[in-house]
Amino acid sequence: MKKTSYLILLLLLLLPVGAFAQSTMSDSQIMEFIIRENEKGTSREEIMTRLVERGVTVDRVRKIRRNYERQQQGTQPGARDISGYNRQRQDRMRQQNGQKRREMEERAQRADESPYRRRRLENQRDEEPELTERQRRLQHERQMEDMEDELDFVLPDTLEMYDEIMGTGKRRVKKEKEVFGRNIFSNRRLTFESDMNIATPADYRLGAGDVVYVDVWGASQKNYEATVSPDGTIDLEGYGPVSVAGMSVEQANRHLRATLGSRYQSSNIRLTVGQTKTITVNVMGEVRNPGTFTLSAFSTVFHALYMAGGTNDIGTLRNIKIYRNNHQISTVDIYDYILNGQMTGNVRLASGDVIVVGPYECLVQVRGKVRRPMYYEMKTNESVGTLLKYAGGFTGEAYQGLVTLVRKSGGQFSVYTLDEFERGGFQLKDADSLFVDSTLNRYSNMVEVKGSVFRPGKFQMDGTISTVRGLIEAAGGPLEDALIDHVVMRRRRDDRTLEALSIDLRALMEHRIPDIPLRNEDELYVPGKTELQTELTLSIQGEVVYPGEYEYAENLSVEDFILLAGGLRDAASTMKVDVSRRIRNNRAQQEGENIAQSYSFEISEGFILDGKNDFKLQPFDEVYVRRSPGYSEQQHVRVEGEVAFEGTYTLTRKASRLSDLIREAGGLTREAYAKGARLERRLTPEEKLNQQTMLKVITAGDSTNLAKVELGDFKPIGINLDMALANPGNDQWDIVLRADDRVVIPQYNNTVSINGEVMYPNTVAYKEGEGLSYYINQAGGYSQQAKKSHVFAVNMNGTVTRVKRARDIQPGSSLVVPAKAKRRGLSFGEIISLSTMGVSLAAVLATVLK
Repeated sequence: MKKTSYLILLLLLLLPVGAFAQSTMSDSQIMEFIIRENEKGTSREEIMTRLVERGVTVDRVRKIRRNYERQQQGTQPGARDISGYNRQRQDRMRQQNGQKRREMEERAQRADESPYRRRRLENQRDEEPELTERQRRLQHERQMEDMEDELDFVLPDTLEMYDEIMGTGKRRVKKEKEVFGRNIFSNRRLTFESDMNIATPADYRLGAGDVVYVDVWGASQKNYEATVSPDGTIDLEGYGPVSVAGMSVEQANRHLRATLGSRYQSSNIRLTVGQTKTITVNVMGEVRNPGTFTLSAFSTVFHALYMAGGTNDIGTLRNIKIYRNNHQISTVDIYDYILNGQMTGNVRLASGDVIVVGPYECLVQVRGKVRRPMYYEMKTNESVGTLLKYAGGFTGEAYQGLVTLVRKSGGQFSVYTLDEFERGGFQLKDADSLFVDSTLNRYSNMVEVKGSVFRPGKFQMDGTISTVRGLIEAAGGPLEDALIDHVVMRRRRDDRTLEALSIDLRALMEHRIPDIPLRNEDELYVPGKTELQTELTLSIQGEVVYPGEYEYAENLSVEDFILLAGGLRDAASTMKVDVSRRIRNNRAQQEGENIAQSYSFEISEGFILDGKNDFKLQPFDEVYVRRSPGYSEQQHVRVEGEVAFEGTYTLTRKASRLSDLIREAGGLTREAYAKGARLERRLTPEEKLNQQTMLKVITAGDSTNLAKVELGDFKPIGINLDMALANPGNDQWDIVLRADDRVVIPQYNNTVSINGEVMYPNTVAYKEGEGLSYYINQAGGYSQQAKKSHVFAVNMNGTVTRVKRARDIQPGSSLVVPAKAKRRGLSFGEIISLSTMGVSLAAVLATVLK
């Protein structure tokens, strides 16, 4: 059920922002909805989702929050209670009243923006530009995150399910020098805010801004609510001011009982603290955002450091000092908290306290095989052993015997090799670098067997496996194809060079020769027949169901091989099956004339090779099953337009012509325009390649991008259908058809279009006998770039004609006026070069003519 709710929330968050309707809920209705759903146990992410579904925006929730805070602080005169909580139940509950880090960051960002940038952003918001899907999603994610923050005032629990589902938590950019512990105050989930509704600490001192409640019960019943004034007094109705500033709660109770005791005899008097005051704390030194911060009265040192953004790149984590009234009262070591969970020194702050973060004294690096390799801040009295503890200790593959420390001191490097006894007393200095090496890639008790055995691999060399016979038995023995008469063992000498030993494993296993003791890292190889020879294969191509390469099997006939390949296809020829065989003569001393042997067979009834049952295939034979010349699949053409029966037709002869197709389709209709008929032919892969090659030649040196030239699958074929019908079978007019041809016969079109370099491209009615000038005038005449002598006409039947006379223009034609080639002028560099050449030539001529 939980996973289902996560999925529903995820789908809702991915919806674009504009998909939600505008909310008609009032502020009170929104608050009542939140309180009601929270009391019902509805999760925080579900409340967020339902609010978004109802059209409630982040700005709306932010506005309600501001009104609520003004009401709580009494700065909104006549403000109505919009929280929905029972005042008697909630009045004495404390709220977080210090600064919020996110609010500070937003204010700083707005302050950094120039007025021009702010106006530009406002104009952009007013224009509401069209957003991409990804931008909408990111915008919606930010709105949901902001809404979750704004709901803290009424739903104080910290459920960050949205970040977990969407993975939108703020991620820091990893720096080159990552110091352990430095990012602890960058985590938004770890704010170190104190619980405001804990019992008032015994050492808490009352001050200006504290809200106190004085309850009288017993013989008299009375309740007072007062705020400690700046001069340290509380004003009790009907009694007057009472000074409580600087007192603890216990001291204030004794003082009130002594002061009010005469009025309320035989009654109990108790003072409790409600909403606490805020304090101002100064955080100075090496922090990211030093300054003065307004915090709640229960805040500690860690929360103040979080508000300051944590330490900067040179700030210390081990020696943070806290001063009160010019005296140091505490020292904080962040590593004690991170590694040991101890908050020693994390004292509760008072107004006016100063936190000073100085620079670090010693920063060292750990590399290699430790669990957490990075930089660590160390104290000057801490050792290498402590550093390894901070780094999480060694990994399983670390060499723990010795570690190497490099120190930069005295103008040069120094290297120290430390064993496990020296590490505990060797103290660190700034910029030290510790390296932990890994275990060597060598074995101390290993032997290996490879090749033709049942279980090849590495084995432990001990008392049970100490000889070659024991190793072979542990490996399950040799396989059936093993060549055990000649086994090779490689062994390393003392100087790590290799030597080879030849072993008769058969004699050794039969106890005819003594067993051979093993040494560390011995490698035994048992060869096998299968491994020593090339993989034997057969191949079959052509008209079989599964052509390809197959593993060789002895005594395999051609018929059996064809059956293994799935049998013959429908187009296979039974009159010609060829076998190609390579020539193998391993004892030849010179090259022969023949390079292969070829055999040809016929397949007769009963799937027999012409009675040759004794022909067996050999390794690497190639079988070819040919396609029958008497096999032909149907080929189709299509005719569309003005024929009696348009549609798809089958070619019955290889030389079927255009006139045959029209006759089979019932002839032309009365509306058909035969002169405008066109033929479209599908390009074969070869034709497409030829056209691409031709385009490369045509566009050589041009800026035309061939990738943008779409060739398409069809090309137009210029035909003259009227002449083909008048002269059937004539090679000049009656074209032979090809599979997938498409013939389109249009109706008569009595228009002519004029395109290209004319003043006004136009389409006009065809006028018989009119020449080119007539149609050019209909388009406003030539443009200045027109190439007047090269006007051509694209006719309806796919032919292209250069226009020279009136008869070159046909009904339905499209006249194209090309542009003149652009002339490139000389560049400045070319002009200078020509001028220089001219001056030089003049100087030569002057010398010659003297």
